[in-house]
Amino acid sequence: MQQKLFEQYRFLNIQGVEKSLYAIFKGTVELTPPAGSGECAAPKLLHYAFKHNLKPLAIAEFWWGAPPKSEIRQHKQFYPACRRKCHPILGHMLEGLSVDDNPLLANPAQGKILAIVYQDDVMAIVNKPAEFLSVPGKDITESVYSRMQQTFPNATGPLIVHRLDMSTSGLMVIALTKEAHKQLQKQFIQRTVTKRYVALLAGIPAVIASKQPNGEISLPLRGDLDDRPRQLVCHEFGKAAQTYWQVSQINESTNQTRVYLSPKTGRTHQLRVHCAHLEGLNTPILGDDLYGTRANRLHLHADLLILQHPVTGESMRFQVDAEF
Repeated sequence: MQQKLFEQYRFLNIQGVEKSLYAIFKGTVELTPPAGSGECAAPKLLHYAFKHNLKPLAIAEFWWGAPPKSEIRQHKQFYPACRRKCHPILGHMLEGLSVDDNPLLANPAQGKILAIVYQDDVMAIVNKPAEFLSVPGKDITESVYSRMQQTFPNATGPLIVHRLDMSTSGLMVIALTKEAHKQLQKQFIQRTVTKRYVALLAGIPAVIASKQPNGEISLPLRGDLDDRPRQLVCHEFGKAAQTYWQVSQINESTNQTRVYLSPKTGRTHQLRVHCAHLEGLNTPILGDDLYGTRANRLHLHADLLILQHPVTGESMRFQVDAEF
């Protein structure tokens, strides 16, 4: 019965080619359409246009009003279509139209320098630029991992010990031997590594405006299954996530706040969500294209890393100031 329904729900493109919801998703990882597929505004508007021989010139979707409790949406901010439900449908519907290149297929790391801050026989510390993958992605292979493979072709370890979001810049430790990787990874698992980030917030949070100098945010997180890599605050199924924050500087003339962020856990987009969410600081990081408003870059930088040397056990401290 469900398959028959999916076969009756059909979408046109500008070439007049019609495909059912079932046919569109048959060639995807999902195989069958997720609940709610095709119910968004964009596919319906495009179908109407094609059915009435109209040529779409542009289309964009934005959020209006207060955000939902779990998601982070900014009033009047534009958002792309969700990747799980709309992406396959729009892939069919936009065939034959002249469209902009998919920015997700562009290599943002091309031409950028991955600076080595420290290096010895068993480990290295690098300063990752913003918009630079830590590990190869689905469509883009250039990353910290691939660059380290080229720089240290004789390394025996898995190289990557921890990750930074693609948009986040800052310090990463690289293991050059299997033994070093095991020891360094153990430190991260036991949370004995000190990590500090500096962020520039696109506003002055109310809690900071009230002269509170520091605090802690505890909001459980899980992935948005319909729109990865976005994260949701979920008190039922989310994983525990804690972030300690401290005011560095308040600039009333620019309406911006510089804060230090120290995560106790390492969830995906933890700092970005904890800053932007209503129950967190309720102020997104400047340039956050997922949870705030796009700018020249995400103003989030891992500026401090303290750990023990994997062989000598010596405490080592590395710090690189943010470029913003």
